[in-house]
This record gives sequence, structure tokens and C-alpha cells, in this order.
Amino acid sequence: MKLPLPPLLVVDDEKNMRISLETVMTDEGYRVRSAESAEQGLKVLEQEPVFMVLTDARLGGMSGYEFLGKVRDRYPGLPILMITAYATPKLAVEAIKAGAVDYLAKPFAPEELIHAVHRCAERHRLIQENAALRARAAQGVTLDQIIGECSRMMDLKRLIQTVAPTNATVLILGESGTGKELVAGALHSLSHRREANYIRINCAAIPENLLESELFGHEKGAFTGALKQKLGRVEEADGGTIFLDEIGDMSRPLQAKLLRFLEDGTFTRVGGNSELQVNVRLIAATNRDIVHAIRQNHFREDLFHRLNVVQFLPPPLRERSQDVLLLAAHFLRHFCLSMNKVVKGFSPNAQHQLLAHHWPGNVRELRNAIERAVILETAEEIHPGSLPNFQVESKLRKFDTAFIMAGLSLDQAVTNYERDLILSIHEQHQGNLNRVAEQLKISRHALRYRMQRLNILQENSVEEEKNPGESYSQTP
Repeated sequence: MKLPLPPLLVVDDEKNMRISLETVMTDEGYRVRSAESAEQGLKVLEQEPVFMVLTDARLGGMSGYEFLGKVRDRYPGLPILMITAYATPKLAVEAIKAGAVDYLAKPFAPEELIHAVHRCAERHRLIQENAALRARAAQGVTLDQIIGECSRMMDLKRLIQTVAPTNATVLILGESGTGKELVAGALHSLSHRREANYIRINCAAIPENLLESELFGHEKGAFTGALKQKLGRVEEADGGTIFLDEIGDMSRPLQAKLLRFLEDGTFTRVGGNSELQVNVRLIAATNRDIVHAIRQNHFREDLFHRLNVVQFLPPPLRERSQDVLLLAAHFLRHFCLSMNKVVKGFSPNAQHQLLAHHWPGNVRELRNAIERAVILETAEEIHPGSLPNFQVESKLRKFDTAFIMAGLSLDQAVTNYERDLILSIHEQHQGNLNRVAEQLKISRHALRYRMQRLNILQENSVEEEKNPGESYSQTP
């Protein structure tokens, strides 16, 4: 669905001519703004976007040629059609040199004017479509870009393929850095709306008092600084998809308006009275504990249920240990290409360091770690010295039961907790098994058994001789 065409501006100091031009253009379906002088025309342009300008060459005060020059300087690319009763080849050349796209001599047939305006309208629509195509090309996400071969990621991809062709509202829950934006992008790219706009809004990045205006638009004069009408992002997304990231940060009053919008696609611009309607698919995401937010009265329960038609829960990286090296290899290829470096892979010790880390920042943290390693590495393989030491990151471990338990059995959750605990203490003691076993109050043999059972690599582990009289529990 096309966005509505902005109005055209008519500038003429003869009232009858203005009315005549307005009538012809209105009959053709165009919206018209008019001004009786060049000065007034400039004020209109400051307040509202137009797709073209019709101006007389001779005006009281500033001439049409001076007006044309000022418009060209302030709004390059805005088409201007000049009309004059004193047509000469010399004046026509002056007008074209000054930046006019066309030149009509009075009297002219209405068809000549309509044809010239139609060309400018089509030009404006093509510019809009090209901008939308460039935006979609930059934002298109395929399933191949969602990297992962563990069972939970394969289930996630299958769910995306199933849900994408529908119009279902989607809620994506998960920690920061788990790929919520990729899921949303893939849902749009695989849907029948993929030829329309995909609009993304980060609700946490926009001040609360401006978010409603950004989302639903505003009318001229709606608030201080609202000098002209502004279309909302939902209007830009008409026929397509809108992705509201960090929706947990949205204020409750705006949540109520969003709930109404979700019911039938209707909304009202800030400061407006007209009820508008669009056809938009909504995808929302948050890294907050949504249940806790509802209990604390920060998020509306009815909005949660309205959004939660289909729920996605991308797993944190610590629950995807078999994907860590796969993702690391992908980022290695990406950064080697962008930095024009040749690094063939990871040394065994570097692999162990990657697998031993808890990744509180998830895939985003891993990406940054590999970028750093490619910058610093001078050999043909990534070695541990080029990777971060993760001392600060290790303090950010997340034991959020809401996410740990989601979709897991008790045995799986306990196994994940045991792995995380051993990895955390292993990092604290830099791989010294004696000290790890001492802190856990188990024997080295029991520790090795557990690490083997949990598939924790031990290449980077070290041992000290046990002090005389030192003993640990032998419980495996």
C-alpha cells in the first residue's frame, strides 16, 4: 500500500489564478496548499512537506525567480514548475537555469498542467519506493543468517518458517544479545508482507514524551516544536511489519493506546481528532522478565495476552554450547574479510577458552570477542592471548530462573546450573583443578568425572600437588 502523496504548493499573487489552479488540481485528486506571495510560500515549506511547487514568475515582493533560487538552496531536489504570462525563450532559459523542472506560458491548456504535475507526482513516488527498497535490502534477514545447529535453534527456525506466512502478532522474549532482532527480521522476510516496509522502533531509545508521536505521528501545533504534520511509523509500515523492540520500557498510558491499535489497526495522531486505520503486522520484543513487570504493575497484563499470540524464546548462548565454535568461526570469516587478514582458525586452548566462558552478553559478546581477537592476532590461528580474559564479564553471570527453566525439564535445568557453576569457579581459579575441587568440596577425581559428564573441555586445566593432610569429599 502506497503512502499518501504530500500536497503541492501553489504560489500566485492573483486570487482568481490561485483558485483556478487549486480547483484543477483538487479535481485530479491532489491536495493543495496555496500562498499569495513568495514569502508566504517559504513559510508553508517550513511547516509542511510538499511534493512540488507551482509558482508564477512575477509576484509582488520577492519575484518568482528569487523564490525559485531560495527553494533550490533550502530544498534541493524539490520540483518547481514556473508559470508566466510573459513567455520568451530567454525567460524560459533563465527559469530552467534557476532550477525549474518545467515552464508553462499563459494561457495553457489544463491538460498541459495536469501532465506536468503528474510527472512530478510519479517522480516522488519512485523516490519513495527506491528508498523503501534500499531499506528492505539492508534489513532483509534469511534463516541462513540465524546460525545454530543445537536442537533448540533448529526448533526456533522451524517455528519461524511456520509462523512467518501468517499475520499472527508475535512476542519475542529473551536476554540481550540472543538474536531477537534476527528473529523479527526473518519473520518479515519470509512473510507475504516482505515487499512492503519493515519498520523498527527501539522503545527504550526514544524519550517517553516523544514515543507516541514517533509511533502514531502528530498534527501541526500538537505541542511545542510541532511546526508541521508528521506521519507516524505505523503509517510508514502500512501493508508491512512494525517491530517494537524493548516494549517493556513503554509507559502504561501508551500501552493502552497500543492495545487499542492492536484490536483493529486504528489510531489517532497526537493533537488530531480523525481516526485513521492501517494494515500492519506487529512484532514485539523485550529482554525484561515480563511476568515480573506485570506483577509490579509496570506492564499491562491484557496487552501481554494480546501480544502473546505466538511466543519466541531465543536461547541464551550458555545453553547452546555446541554452537559457540560454529558462531566463532562465522564471525572469524566475517572480520577476516572486512579487515583483509588471514586467520585460519582457533588453537585448541583458544577453543577451550571460548567454550569455558559463560557468555553473559550472549552472541553479541561473542561477536565482539572475535572482532578483538582478529585485530590483535598476528599468527595464523587465534590464540588465548588475543581473546579477552573475561575477568569483568565473569562477574555478569546470569542465573535467571525465568529463562533457565523456560522449556527445560528439571534434570536439564539442574545440569545447566551445575555446568555454569563449575565453569564460573574454573574461570575464577584460572583452570586450577585443585582449587576448584577445594571450593566445591569434592575430590579432583569427582570434579574430572563431572566435567567429563558435562562435556566441559579440560585441556586448559592445571593441577597442583595436594598438600599433606588435604582431603575433599569423594562424592561424585
